[in-house]
Amino acid sequence: MAVAPRLFGGLCFRFRDQNPEVAVEGRLPISHSCVGCRGERTAMATVAANPAAAAAAVAAAVAVAEDREPQREELPGLDSQWRQIENGESGRERPLRAGESWFLVEKHWYKQWEAYVQGGDQDSSTFPGCINNATLFQVLFPSIPTDDHKPILYEINWRLKEGLVEGEDYVLLPAAAWHYLVSWYGLEHGQPPIERKVIELPNIQKVEVYPVELLLVRHNDLGRSHTVQFSHTDSIGMVLRTARERFLVEPQEDTRLWAKNSEGSLDRLYDTHITVLDAALETGQLIIMETRKKDGTWPSAQLHVMNKHMSEEDEDFKGQPGICGLTNLGNTCFMNSALQCLSNVPQLTEYFLNNCYLEELNFRNPLGMKGEIAEAYADLVKQAWSGHHRSIVPHVFKNKVGHFASQFLGYQQHDSQELLSFLLDGLHEDLNRVKKKEYVELCDAAGRPDQEVAQEAWQNHKRRNDSVIVDTFHGLFKSTLVCPDCGNVSVTFDPFCYLSVPLPISHKRVLEVFFIPMDPRRKPEQHRLVVPKKGKISDLCVALSKHTGISPERMMVADVFSHRFYKLYQLEEPLSSILDRDDIFVYEVSGRIEAIEGSREDIVVPVYLRERTPARDYNNSYYGLMLFGHPLLVSVPRDRFTWEGLYNVLMYRLSRYVSKPNSDDEDDGDEKEDDEEDKDDVPGPSTGGSLRDPEPEQAGPSSGVTNRCPFLLDNCLGTSQWPPRRRRKQLFTLQTVNSNGTSDRTTSPEEVHAQPYIAIDWEPEMKKRYYDEVEAEGYVKHDCVGYVMKKAPVRLQECIELFTTVETLEKENPWYCPSCKQHQLATKKLDLWMLPEILIIHLKRFSYTKFSREKLDTLVEFPIRDLDFSEFVIQPQNESNPELYKYDLIAVSNHYGGMRDGHYTTFACNKDSGQWHYFDDNSVSPVNENQIESKAAYVLFYQRQDVARRLLSPAGSSGAPASPACNSPPSSEFMDVN
Repeated sequence: MAVAPRLFGGLCFRFRDQNPEVAVEGRLPISHSCVGCRGERTAMATVAANPAAAAAAVAAAVAVAEDREPQREELPGLDSQWRQIENGESGRERPLRAGESWFLVEKHWYKQWEAYVQGGDQDSSTFPGCINNATLFQVLFPSIPTDDHKPILYEINWRLKEGLVEGEDYVLLPAAAWHYLVSWYGLEHGQPPIERKVIELPNIQKVEVYPVELLLVRHNDLGRSHTVQFSHTDSIGMVLRTARERFLVEPQEDTRLWAKNSEGSLDRLYDTHITVLDAALETGQLIIMETRKKDGTWPSAQLHVMNKHMSEEDEDFKGQPGICGLTNLGNTCFMNSALQCLSNVPQLTEYFLNNCYLEELNFRNPLGMKGEIAEAYADLVKQAWSGHHRSIVPHVFKNKVGHFASQFLGYQQHDSQELLSFLLDGLHEDLNRVKKKEYVELCDAAGRPDQEVAQEAWQNHKRRNDSVIVDTFHGLFKSTLVCPDCGNVSVTFDPFCYLSVPLPISHKRVLEVFFIPMDPRRKPEQHRLVVPKKGKISDLCVALSKHTGISPERMMVADVFSHRFYKLYQLEEPLSSILDRDDIFVYEVSGRIEAIEGSREDIVVPVYLRERTPARDYNNSYYGLMLFGHPLLVSVPRDRFTWEGLYNVLMYRLSRYVSKPNSDDEDDGDEKEDDEEDKDDVPGPSTGGSLRDPEPEQAGPSSGVTNRCPFLLDNCLGTSQWPPRRRRKQLFTLQTVNSNGTSDRTTSPEEVHAQPYIAIDWEPEMKKRYYDEVEAEGYVKHDCVGYVMKKAPVRLQECIELFTTVETLEKENPWYCPSCKQHQLATKKLDLWMLPEILIIHLKRFSYTKFSREKLDTLVEFPIRDLDFSEFVIQPQNESNPELYKYDLIAVSNHYGGMRDGHYTTFACNKDSGQWHYFDDNSVSPVNENQIESKAAYVLFYQRQDVARRLLSPAGSSGAPASPACNSPPSSEFMDVN
């Protein structure tokens, strides 16, 4: 504590209190005795009343003190002093050790001491006197008063001068040597010892003479700062704790630090475990401490516009913690659903609300996300459970997810289970307590007992993975592989985070097809057929024949797309090649496309409908052709396989919606030409549009059908266009085309030798006059269209049984047998060995194959309480504690809709009230338990009963519910979500 300044010769010194040294105010005497020096030797000092003299007089300031120190111990011999200070274990030559204290001694005094002890005369005039480090400290000189009667006031703070150099300005002594010198010679009264620590830097140890001085401020009071010294090896956590102490922050308040860089912007100090040196903090740098608001947000957060609006609206809102919606940012309902489920896992939410995650953030895990995902999720949980929001905008969290997982960038639709898998893995790696993962070799059972192998596998897993996610969500599988050749059995135990259980799949599927009869008077018929999923096209024809009475041999199946045949199916092709979205037409035919030379079977000709349309060019002389209507497969008798015969056959097939011209519509062409002249005419193109001259083309099989004879069509017809010239009124012209419906059949080698298709080309006026589009598009529905294949509900236990059923590996994923030394299609069986505290069950509703994608909307019946896994766990069980195998439901992620689009919502049980709520983006409503089970259930969250009892036991007296599934309010208060 400072004393009043004393005046001596008009000169006054004030020693100011500055952290971390102690200040003292004292008078400057003309002469004084050094406190604690042997024989009360004195040191004289003469001081001039000017700044230069003041600096020289610092060594003699405060010579006489009212409180004199006790007598120092007698000086040992000079040789003994030298050995203890210079050469002994406690001397200057000892190596540096991290964490030790070393002291600075002014070089001039130390040199005088060396001369004294080396002179050999203890009574020599070179006696150094008290240790005086005054010249190492800064001295502040104010302006000198003009009044001679007023003293000159100098302020001395106990801060080292900048730029001091070891060996020139000071020497360093270990703690023992320093204490020897102080005990022998004493220290100038009022001067603090200059103690510094040995720090360990990369590849070197050194005494930290100049610690880092940081300016600590609060975010809401930037004008008031605290200057605090920190070692380069102090952690950022130490800086944070010091700031909290200086600013008297309550223990329950959350805080974080920002550093102002040289560019004037602020950088978050995320990792509180790194050192001041690693964080690159420098002396004089501004460190801002930010305190989280009561609503869970940070003042510095760049909030979304909607969130700002909500903050103003909800400023005084106080609701139930956890009952908080999440705004849909655009197709982000999948994310909202997963977050709501995870937020209602009691032990995980308490972990974040109680800030347990702060001590476990792993910023250096190469598999992690630098702690950013964990911090973003923690901010979201704190806001949702603050009770100050009706809904929040997860914009920051969405950006973090997209930054670390590019598949979630943008605003496309995604799967809630996929995001949940990413989030659990990201949280685990960000919170992994294992900072350096060791290599662990996986070992097979090799005949050892399951208990031993399982324990070894779990210990190996924990050696590399140890986090709150592992503690809460990870269980253990037993995987058994059996080689089909040698019978070798491989047993391993593998950890899991969730169960993806299959749904019992029906072996039947429903296909909608259109049947086109040969009788032109009958309209096309729509049929709904039940066919085997792994069946063939022939099975489809058999099923259709039961409805139509037409033999399967008289059917041809085609996929029609954009008015053309996309594919003509063979009878042996699998039904899996037909997708649910395909338009399947089944044609009744009396022949085959694969014409055989010498056969008398009818020839089946693919026929397209085209209309001439004027194209935009300079002279409007070019006409384009556009496909329309449904294509046909027309059976043509061989004896009528001419252009004239084909025209007549087509007129018959089209007679339902194409009317014939009457006699008044006939052209006035010359009909008196004799038959002989007609026979001699060379067929040529029709000029009734302006068709180009015919080009020789080769006939061959159409696209998608192989092994057809190229001699049939063009050779029989003699030309690629018809009619050659007008003799009577023709409604349309005919032309051979390729499978795409264009006239160019030479675009590929396959088309050159392909059986040509026939195109019926209509003039716009003729089509408008004779073609009835409404009748052409008409069809009738068969009675079977009303058939709906009933799907019986399945129990969740059936799905789990199916999960643990023996299966054979697929060809794409064989197993390498170490005994056979080759890949085998082994049998595989998964069993449950150890179950986690929170069991996530993913219902595999989405089915993907090479040819199809479908969503299974089967109703899965799952219990709200007492889901018993004792029959599925093969580990020897503890019968005295059945709660270890029973689970209660706490959350459900729902998916409504199909494969291409859909919507995700959540049912969740609040951990504090036990009340179930329905979360639909930013809307939250209470619901009854009987509304939870639906066909939309996709991901189920179950909590083990012993964990629920453990979590609720401390709060038992507060009236908290005994289990998540508790009494619900009256049904009149709930919305119907089914």
